[in-house]
Amino acid sequence: MEVSEEAALDVERLRADFPILEREVGDGVPLVYLDNAATTQTPEPVVSAIVEYYHTTNANVHRGIHQLSQEASVAYEEAHDRLAEFVGADGREEMVFTKNTTESLNLVAYAWGLDELEPGDDVVLTEMEHHSSLVTWQQIGKRTGADVRYIRVDDDGRLDMEHAAEIIDDDTAMVSAVHVSNVLGTINPVRALADLAHDHDALIFGDGAQAVPNMPVDVKDLDVDFYAFSGHKMAGPTGIGGLYGKRHILEGMEPFLYGGEMIETVTYEGATWNDLPWKYEAGTPPICQGIALAKAADYLDDIGRERIKRHEEELAEYAMERLAEYDDVSIYGPPVGEERGGVVAFNVDGVHPHDLSSILNDHGVAIRAGHHCVQPLHEKMGEAASARASFYLYNTHEEVDALLSGIDEAREIFS
Repeated sequence: MEVSEEAALDVERLRADFPILEREVGDGVPLVYLDNAATTQTPEPVVSAIVEYYHTTNANVHRGIHQLSQEASVAYEEAHDRLAEFVGADGREEMVFTKNTTESLNLVAYAWGLDELEPGDDVVLTEMEHHSSLVTWQQIGKRTGADVRYIRVDDDGRLDMEHAAEIIDDDTAMVSAVHVSNVLGTINPVRALADLAHDHDALIFGDGAQAVPNMPVDVKDLDVDFYAFSGHKMAGPTGIGGLYGKRHILEGMEPFLYGGEMIETVTYEGATWNDLPWKYEAGTPPICQGIALAKAADYLDDIGRERIKRHEEELAEYAMERLAEYDDVSIYGPPVGEERGGVVAFNVDGVHPHDLSSILNDHGVAIRAGHHCVQPLHEKMGEAASARASFYLYNTHEEVDALLSGIDEAREIFS
């Protein structure tokens, strides 16, 4: 499905690839799926890749001489090549498959952090970090004696880079920063953070869970040392994610998990480790999921990730402009006109986000309500929770209108 970069997205054509969008929910109302920051829907080409694998190729990898094992091994290895290419890595040696972004963060925090961090070291995060980053580094800090510091977020949801320059110093060993906030929609200056980190001989981890699915990403341009993403947020299957790491750093780290596949030799006295990336993929890996994730990468590149980004930005801007017409609605994150992701978090005065989500569900509109695994940020915002609409390549302006119609009903009920 090749589409020219210049053309606008043919959303109706794309929606035909997602049969779930034809569903009716509740009392027979059409589904309006606006919870894409949590999980995107999966298109037919990706589903077909899953079915084809189990119908034709299902076997364990790297362990068999028979044809099915050989075919599965080649497809799985080529999937690493494809995802490495997708984010600009130098090859499969720099692309480890994990379950998700959370596991990628834990892999680095345990395999690198437990060995490298010590009292007197700092790990610098942002105040908009997802719990998968914030909690993981907190716990590693407690085990190693390292301190955790936070770069401030200003009232408009932007990262305070002057503050970043103050707290990233010679004591800093790791900077871990979300690329795109799953609440504020803020696109953080990861390259500038990388430059600050490297100026002080620190490493940087980029959380790309909300970036890789929605915009072009090149890890070399960003100059990150580690970078992670999840398949289920980029039109791929669940249970698969990617961790990019600079080769020389991955080679110097100890494994995170031990067992089959990740070994080279084993004796009763000890063991040596397999080559990259298999060193970090213990046990039977997510073979089918990896192959399907490569198909998802093909799908997104055929559409054009820059065009996906523009489409999401347009929908988010339209939603924010319409929500701004209400004097009882608070919108979080950078204002209209600034570059931001396709996420709009908001609150309606007097309406709890869970109540709003329930009413919207009656209209067939699926959003997310809660703290979105960013509880400290919500406390900073003075809110216990927020409602969040998040857009993807298959969403339309009419679906934003359906969201607004449901909000109107909630405002009327609670007035």
